[in-house]
Amino acid sequence: MSRLFPAPLLSMALFVLWLLLNLSVSPGNLLLGAALGVLAPLLMAPLRPQYAHVRKPWVVARLIGRVGIDVIQSNLLVAIGVLRAGQRPPRSAFVHIPLDLRDAHGLAALSMITTVVPGTVWSELALDRSVLLLHVFDLDDEAAFIEHFKLTYERPLMEIFE
Repeated sequence: MSRLFPAPLLSMALFVLWLLLNLSVSPGNLLLGAALGVLAPLLMAPLRPQYAHVRKPWVVARLIGRVGIDVIQSNLLVAIGVLRAGQRPPRSAFVHIPLDLRDAHGLAALSMITTVVPGTVWSELALDRSVLLLHVFDLDDEAAFIEHFKLTYERPLMEIFE
């Protein structure tokens, strides 16, 4: 059954989406929607990435909570930095962060975390995945920032995915 439907939820979603887009449940649309729902996931199955194996779910929960706290703190700090830009302009900088994390799923999660936290922008990842170039809105101490980034985000992701 999984050979015919490698992604059953995707098949169902494509079928329903086809019917909604056509605003018709005629036999022809039902047939075309079913064909789309079956064939598209079959043809795209080789493109799907390998599945991630989450090793420590409690670390995931802790990381989500930490990211939530950091999002709130960073929003406040960026807002204060923007409001005080006339008195003290922000010290923006590009920071090279050496990475120990090599898992593709962990790096994807790290990029999402970096995108969600205000004041940081994922700029570039070295081809060998050893260094991350990050733009920081307001940077006081580069070494402290790198240590915080590695301890807060990279280490838990390594525990989860590696």
